Amino acid sequence: MSEGRRNFIKKTALASGGIALGINSMSAKSYSKIIGANDRVRVGIAGFSNRAKGALIPAFLGHHKKQNFEIVGVSDIWNRRRDEGAAFLKEKTGEKMRIWRNHDEMYDENKIDAVIISTPDFQHALHTVQAANAKKDVYVEKPFAETMDDARVGKKAVQDSGIVFQIGSQRRSGKNYHAANDYIKSGKFGDIVMVEMSWNVNQPDRWRLPELTSQIKESDTDWKRYLMNRPYEEWDPRKYLEYRLFWPFSSGIPGQWMSHQIDTVHWFTGLNHPRSVAANGGIYLWKDGRKNYDTMTAVFDYGPSDDLSKGFQVVYSSRFTNSAGGTKEIYYSNGGELNLDTNKVSPNGGLKASHANKMGMKENQLPEFDLSDSAVQVVTSADTGADNMTSLHMLNWMECVRSRKETNGPIDAAYNHSIANIMTTAALRTGLKSTFDESAQDVLAGDTVFKY
Repeated sequence: MSEGRRNFIKKTALASGGIALGINSMSAKSYSKIIGANDRVRVGIAGFSNRAKGALIPAFLGHHKKQNFEIVGVSDIWNRRRDEGAAFLKEKTGEKMRIWRNHDEMYDENKIDAVIISTPDFQHALHTVQAANAKKDVYVEKPFAETMDDARVGKKAVQDSGIVFQIGSQRRSGKNYHAANDYIKSGKFGDIVMVEMSWNVNQPDRWRLPELTSQIKESDTDWKRYLMNRPYEEWDPRKYLEYRLFWPFSSGIPGQWMSHQIDTVHWFTGLNHPRSVAANGGIYLWKDGRKNYDTMTAVFDYGPSDDLSKGFQVVYSSRFTNSAGGTKEIYYSNGGELNLDTNKVSPNGGLKASHANKMGMKENQLPEFDLSDSAVQVVTSADTGADNMTSLHMLNWMECVRSRKETNGPIDAAYNHSIANIMTTAALRTGLKSTFDESAQDVLAGDTVFKY
């Protein structure tokens, strides 16, 4: 671990532990009384990304008047994004926006109550720490963390601060996913024996921004602040803008796509993380200088850690190079399947119909929604936009900021999907089976703690 990384983690851990005085010493109980039912909630945008512009801000603006929320400013370390963000928000709201050169300035001015964080993957947990230390409620994009050091300090900050936290795993606000969760937990489906998941596209330009990469200058941004606790390296515009292609700034497929799907396994089963992961992959086609794989497959063993005789397997595969198969999320029991692509439960592949019927496995559509409802449709295009699940997820966060109740995507969900992601990354990058050390809360590749 670099000295800079060690100092950053030490500093954020101390602050999130409530050692700092002033606003950080405020108790969760007293903080819960700050925002009254009729008070307007002021929100800052931390990182004016394409995701913020195309999905998160539109989702917010779909509910802000009824919920009495307003966006008051944008923080971004790149001057172009600051200006674009302020102009975009003024066009959408008619209001002049505050502009902050970085998140420290935003929190020091103390003109916001909550923040929407849409910064690069590796920064999410650490930017959550900053917000939690300032006692600002958080909506943060997934993945929550790409290393366990960051995941641990992020989780502690949220728990100690009492803020309302929402991880951007929008499936947790999808009608069909709630119906599936209820059905599995009812016991009618039977024990899960296998889960198959995939996310396939044919998009050579996915996560590429060549035009912007040719235009950005180091002098227009703050490279050292961007790196945060990652090892120092010289300015690289691709790693600034196309970070999803480069480890350790992003794990790529695991953090971007798998985190959504593997999170449903934790949610539906109550298991916090896999017992082990084996994985491999490669850059088989798009050889454009990227370091993260364009194709990968991971095999997970899930079940109680104290009873290895119980459990099930999850197989996750993903590729950039051929879109056949699209997305798939199928849960299997001995009696049949629950298919979250068709949103149907059926005795397909199970025991003969008479026995399946005794288990409650009659073919049926999951209840309480219409298959034509866009709130149940998963979008995999490069520009997902403000789909209904994202809109419902944003609304859930806004309502919980008011009520101080737990959101659909609490910190435990964020932490647990991070464990699964990091275990996958460890297996991919070392070729070793990864496990989780429960006592130390560390991911092991073989017998070694995985860092980078």
